[in-house]
Amino acid sequence: MNPTLLNKLRQRKRRILKRIENRPGPEQECPIITAGNIQYELADRVQGLACGGIGAMLLVARKTGLIGDIDACLHLLKRHLPYHESDHVLNIAFNILAGGHRLEHLELRRNDEVYLNALGAVRIPDPTTAGDFCRRFKFGDILDLMEAINEARLRVWKQQPEAFFDEAVIDADGTLVGTGAECKQGVDIAYNGTWGYHPLVVSLANTAEPLFLVNRSGNRPSHEMAASFLEQAIAFCRRAGFRSFLLRGDTDFTQTAHLDRWDAQGVRFLFGIDAMPNLVTLAEQLPESAYSFLERPEAPIKTVPRQRPERHKPRIVKERGFETIHTLSETVAEFSYRPTVCNRDYRVIVLRKLLATDKGQLRLFENYRYFFFITNDEAMTTEEVVLMANGRCNQENLIAQLKGGVHALTTPVDDLMSNWAYMVMASLGWSLKAWSALLVPESPRHAAKHRAEKQTLLKMEFRTFCAVMIQMPCQIVRGGRRLVYRLLSWNPWQGVFLRLAERLNGAWLC
Repeated sequence: MNPTLLNKLRQRKRRILKRIENRPGPEQECPIITAGNIQYELADRVQGLACGGIGAMLLVARKTGLIGDIDACLHLLKRHLPYHESDHVLNIAFNILAGGHRLEHLELRRNDEVYLNALGAVRIPDPTTAGDFCRRFKFGDILDLMEAINEARLRVWKQQPEAFFDEAVIDADGTLVGTGAECKQGVDIAYNGTWGYHPLVVSLANTAEPLFLVNRSGNRPSHEMAASFLEQAIAFCRRAGFRSFLLRGDTDFTQTAHLDRWDAQGVRFLFGIDAMPNLVTLAEQLPESAYSFLERPEAPIKTVPRQRPERHKPRIVKERGFETIHTLSETVAEFSYRPTVCNRDYRVIVLRKLLATDKGQLRLFENYRYFFFITNDEAMTTEEVVLMANGRCNQENLIAQLKGGVHALTTPVDDLMSNWAYMVMASLGWSLKAWSALLVPESPRHAAKHRAEKQTLLKMEFRTFCAVMIQMPCQIVRGGRRLVYRLLSWNPWQGVFLRLAERLNGAWLC
């Protein structure tokens, strides 16, 4: 990093740490928040921007070749007056990163002169124009857009170390997106009574990146179209250079008709499988010696151990006589099983839980409940299979982020295809966040520290990422053939941000 920038960062850090240091002193007679006589004025020459990190996101999009890929793959506009396809796509993604949650928030962005200057744009599309752009998409166009995004993703992955390509863990899951609108084409009632859509998310667990996002009608089953997009994900990861592959999914994604083909291709899989009566019978027929206790690893304590607070919920449940179910023990075993449509046997791991049902302080009964996992992996132990299958829950976190953090899984337009297109464009905001983390450089001198910062940034919630890497007030200065983002405040992640910006300004990608 530039020595001048480094010295400024250190000075700002020392200044703020000295200011917030908890020093003993006399008791304060007045509140510590004392600002008064607050007045507002309009600046004449100085221009400021709240989302100062948006320039780095534009650099990520340009350096990875995303802008060129979108314009080369998408052909929705007959004439570019004045917008190109990439302008529309990035307009929606940047609106998300800049703090917008809805399509209507584009109106705030396009009326912000400093925001336009920061992006070097005379103007950007308004919400109505953005909605019209979404309605231009057909099925093939959305596939082309996802392909363009994945082409840029490949270039980001090529910058990763060799160990990154040891194994690609590919997850698939569906989620319901409810809507109260009655005029949106494609909405239908789901299994739980929700009216809306049922998107499918196929993601890379290594980096929590959505590789493919497919919108479907609300009444469609979770596994519909999953096999096709899992195949595409395998081909994409194989092309990227991954040396092994593991498919994961819950009981809806077992899809036994495809298991033999994946096994023949050398692809490992680990799916949940329904507790069908024949499987339960096989599990019950196993001798007790076949079962071993499952030991779940405890998360390490990052600070000093402390006394656990009183748990109020169990006390209230007992006092009011509610029925509760407790897990008393977990044991695991395995047996061979050949699904009806398969030509060979596969390992089935059974997780047997001993559950106790209580009502108030009275124990009603104890019973076993069985959970099954099918896999072709012969190397993992039964315990490792269960823990690996449970690790798929991280995709639930990704889907929760796409829903509540990015607000990508929303339905602002009027039919299934246009809402699908919006979901893909809005989820690009999350991909840019992931790419930013992956592209943070690691210097040999501080490799361990920088690697830990990359992993923290990669796992960070979207709102936290925006708070530390995007919402940085800055002054926009144009002159000398440069567009300068002059940061006006300091936060602990600013050093990481400046290292990223320095790398993005170098010639490291084709």
